[in-house]
Amino acid sequence: MEIYNQIIRSVAELTGKSAPQRYAYDPSRAWEDAGAFELIMAREAAFELGGDNLPAVNFTCVTTSPELIDRDEILLYGPDLGAIWASTPFARLTLLRVGDIESDDDDTEQAFRAIQNMDFVKYRVFPKGYMIRTSSENHREQVRISKDAIRRGISFERIGNSFLQRYKQDPNIISAKVIFITAPDADYAGLQKAASQVGKITMSLTKIMEGMSTDCSSCMLKPICDEVEGMKELHFGKEKHTTE
Repeated sequence: MEIYNQIIRSVAELTGKSAPQRYAYDPSRAWEDAGAFELIMAREAAFELGGDNLPAVNFTCVTTSPELIDRDEILLYGPDLGAIWASTPFARLTLLRVGDIESDDDDTEQAFRAIQNMDFVKYRVFPKGYMIRTSSENHREQVRISKDAIRRGISFERIGNSFLQRYKQDPNIISAKVIFITAPDADYAGLQKAASQVGKITMSLTKIMEGMSTDCSSCMLKPICDEVEGMKELHFGKEKHTTE
């Protein structure tokens, strides 16, 4: 599963000039989970990540490459939650290294379902005092942080451990990186473009799974296949399976 590798490689160029703070995965450091969606009213909020119509980018990429994702890790580019005082641009990226999820005759469908399940993890993490609002259509994740959570020492390290703890429950996932970006010099437009490309790749997987034609001259997804390494091979492999 290498179709997201180009995007994973591009991330380092979009995070700004500062070196990241790095934290190893430690499940004991996970932030308290509320167990369900927690409504934080505006009067209870310290600030919002991506608030006031600022960028708030979110996407998940999957690979089998150990060179790209070699460990469980949390990276933070920019100020931590305790050093933020007002709405700020924000991105949360998840990079997952998986095992072989294309190993049987239904390889494309299996891969698509596995990727979908991994991405759905973001809907099952409910950090207390950290209200997440997502839009899959716009690849947006906006977060409202409560004043109480700030007083209690909430941090991206602890939120990252909460996400990793959930991801590590998936047997397909070998290692994972959760990247938080609040750096003012990060290329949020570039990150949004990358998120849009991830969405297009996922849409292409959906169409391939449905057994669309391999007539490239009439295919609306041809630009994606031309741009994304491995997409044509995946497409034609699925067509072979569905026509034999």
